[in-house]
Amino acid sequence: MQLKGVVGVDDVKISLQRFGWPDYLVFGCMLISCSLIGVYFGFIKKKPKKSSEEADNYLVGGRKMRIFPIAMSLIATYISGISLLGTPTEIYVFGVQYMYILIGVIAVALIMTFIFLPVFHDLKLTSTYEYLEMRFDKRVRMLGSVMFIFGTMAWLPIVIYVPALAFNQVTGINVHLITPLVCIVCIFYTCVGGLKAVVWTDVVQTFLMFGAIILVMIKGTKDIGGMGVLWDRAMDSGRIEGPDFDLDPRTRNTIFSVVIGGMAYWLKSNAISQNMIQRYLSLPTLSAARKSLWIFTIGVSVLILMCCYCGLLIYATYYDCDPLTTKLAKAKDQLLPLLVMDILGDYPGLPGLFVAGVFSAALSSLSTGLNSLSAVFLEDFFRAFSKEQLSEKKTAYIMRGVVVILGTICVCLVFVVERLGTVLQLSMSLGSVTNGPLLGVFTMGVMVPWVEGTGAVVGAVTGLIIMAWIVFNAQVAIASGDIKFPAKPVATNGCTYTFIPGEPLSMLAINVTEIDVASSIPPEDDSFSIYHISYLWYVLLGCIITICVALVVSFINGANKPSQVKPNMLAPFVRRIIWKKSHESDSPQSIGKSDEMILSNKDSTTKVESINVRTPA
Repeated sequence: MQLKGVVGVDDVKISLQRFGWPDYLVFGCMLISCSLIGVYFGFIKKKPKKSSEEADNYLVGGRKMRIFPIAMSLIATYISGISLLGTPTEIYVFGVQYMYILIGVIAVALIMTFIFLPVFHDLKLTSTYEYLEMRFDKRVRMLGSVMFIFGTMAWLPIVIYVPALAFNQVTGINVHLITPLVCIVCIFYTCVGGLKAVVWTDVVQTFLMFGAIILVMIKGTKDIGGMGVLWDRAMDSGRIEGPDFDLDPRTRNTIFSVVIGGMAYWLKSNAISQNMIQRYLSLPTLSAARKSLWIFTIGVSVLILMCCYCGLLIYATYYDCDPLTTKLAKAKDQLLPLLVMDILGDYPGLPGLFVAGVFSAALSSLSTGLNSLSAVFLEDFFRAFSKEQLSEKKTAYIMRGVVVILGTICVCLVFVVERLGTVLQLSMSLGSVTNGPLLGVFTMGVMVPWVEGTGAVVGAVTGLIIMAWIVFNAQVAIASGDIKFPAKPVATNGCTYTFIPGEPLSMLAINVTEIDVASSIPPEDDSFSIYHISYLWYVLLGCIITICVALVVSFINGANKPSQVKPNMLAPFVRRIIWKKSHESDSPQSIGKSDEMILSNKDSTTKVESINVRTPA
């Protein structure tokens, strides 16, 4: 850490680098540019007159968006401040095992390409939960919508809190002063500009994210003496290591939990999440949606690798003086901002660029979440229960009112989040309560035709209850110290200072003698409880529970006959399997009836404009 003041024999006076006026100027320009984009799409760009067209334009961009901005928006949406700050922290504390999640990311892209996207895009949905009513019934749609709302409202406060931590580290401004200000800007441009404003601000914010991370990587690597030094220090500490093939589900990160469990988490977050699917549905064709998906996959993979590199860079910089032990960083997720101020603090405006990049990631995720919540409330609650068509004025009030009210609630929930621990694991754990059951419901919708409405409801509720119990107990155990995760070693034997506990960072500090502080590894505990399993298994566990219970209940209640499920509700390969089996078992006369049924089912879906049910020649 860069120190200011005179270094004496017995003490050192510490004063951390802080923002200067050029940094505040850069940060302010980012907020102003986002607001102007909202003003352009909200007040200047020509808007449709009909309420239905107004909603379609506000929520899915009139389904005429372009591939590149949507791909950039997808990256900005998924890579929130949680990833930008949480991933380097994960690597610094636990090593590179988490990086192997990229294998699961590629698998998710393949699954989406051939299973989920063809179904959702051809149905021309606005809310993905409309699909649940088409496939099952209205009860399942309402349950899915409610789970999405609660899951998103648990995630968004974390999204807001993370960049506020970064801002606090580099400015000293209280977290609860900066979050309302930034959220007001985000709520404003989301409220007035709709999806188009959200997407184009995401494009700007994506370039800011990449620019900020690249800047830190280049300058930080140069300062420590090159990549060779980084590699040697990371190898010596055990942070760079091969895949861990431990079969114990309690082990925090293994190749199995990261790839298989991580794949389930990414699948829910990308394949069925309203936040992401709403982007794909704004594109005019399925081909365009697939291209956007693969651009997103490549871009997000590169960004994750860059964040992992930054985690190793943090360790290589502070390898002999851990800032967490010395309290130079008050929270684990302030490590990257600390590094930024250390290596860029003497360059006016550059720390501001980095913090603007982190806040850009958060703003994109927050604006996407609020826009998606607006779509769900409008389509799944107001329109679903309204006996008459909503007027243009009512539609506008509903969409924008949801953004304002829920955005305000998220700001208030930041007070709760700051007491709950490391953000990357926290966000993945809390989200898993609803993510697992939701993934289970959509998966059996497109791939398991035997499941009917009652089975889906019982399965989802069962999965929700069990996962809530597991996650709650796990968080209690972590908070109480009953669950501890062995971290990689750190040291303070290279420090020339330490901080007086409880005093501000600018206080006089006594000189440090040889101290080597390694993270203690907890004693082996042979007792097993389900809530001791790695957080990476949560989504997959919730999904499996939901599907298994739904299948049992469906067969007890009277399962669907696969040939009677509308073909456009199922993944393309499932349609072909059902078509083949029905034709192998039926007579020529019944084959003709089967084909007639498929066509009539296809035409019965009112929201489908054109669906191609491909069958073998």
